[in-house]
Amino acid sequence: MAKSMQSHVWPRKSSLTTSHTLILTILVTFTFLILILLAFSIPKPNHLNFISRNAQRSKDKDSSEVERIWFEVISWEPRAFMYHNFLTKEECEHLMNIAKPSMQKSAVVDNETGKSLITSIRTSYGTFIERGHDKIVSNIEKRIAQVSLIPIEHGEGLQVLHYKVGQKYDTHGDFFMDNFSVRHGGQRIATMLMYLSDVEEGGETMFPYANRNFSSVPWWNQLSDCGKLGLSIKPKMGDALLFWSMNPNATLDLSSAHGSCPVIKGDKWSCAKWMHTDKMIN
Repeated sequence: MAKSMQSHVWPRKSSLTTSHTLILTILVTFTFLILILLAFSIPKPNHLNFISRNAQRSKDKDSSEVERIWFEVISWEPRAFMYHNFLTKEECEHLMNIAKPSMQKSAVVDNETGKSLITSIRTSYGTFIERGHDKIVSNIEKRIAQVSLIPIEHGEGLQVLHYKVGQKYDTHGDFFMDNFSVRHGGQRIATMLMYLSDVEEGGETMFPYANRNFSSVPWWNQLSDCGKLGLSIKPKMGDALLFWSMNPNATLDLSSAHGSCPVIKGDKWSCAKWMHTDKMIN
């Protein structure tokens, strides 16, 4: 008995080609329209506030206003971004108040042993605030995690620093150069430096090896002589500077080396948060 064979009818080649061409044309046209809509809806990158977030800021018990936390790109070598209005005045004052009772002479990390050393290259006073110390501290840490995209658990406790007239911190890198520190919690990948007070003169955060025309910043004429030796940021209460100590390929970014210029007039209060590649044990 002969087996019956099913025949498959295929579309003609010309008909198939026409169908594919029509579909491809529709997809290309649709994609083109989407790109046009996006081009008109997304703010241009040369606007300093092209990425921003809103936050509620309470002025007093009876009224409140919405201030815009916006950032500007300070440098790409190193990667450094300034977040304006990152902290409220109340948050700044809270950090200073809880830090004052335990302020001590600031130290540096010894590259050979990983231990703390008192040295003349750093003449400020400071203290650490334990991670999650209170609700205000926790909220600040959550905000840092949101903008840096680094989990809270990968960060050290906040370090509050106080610079009086004449005090400074010479050029240094926040990354570790010793194996002991790296084994303890991984390499420091980024720093969030928050300014808790205005400084009348001096006290700039200065990057001497940044790949940028130093005098191109709008505040150039307001800088001290030290500030004009590199790419410098003038402290302003509530602002926060996020910069990265490691490149995207996981190598150390030597251009992130920075210092705190001597304070000439006024007091400088700041707060540093260092983020690591590994989780930190609190």
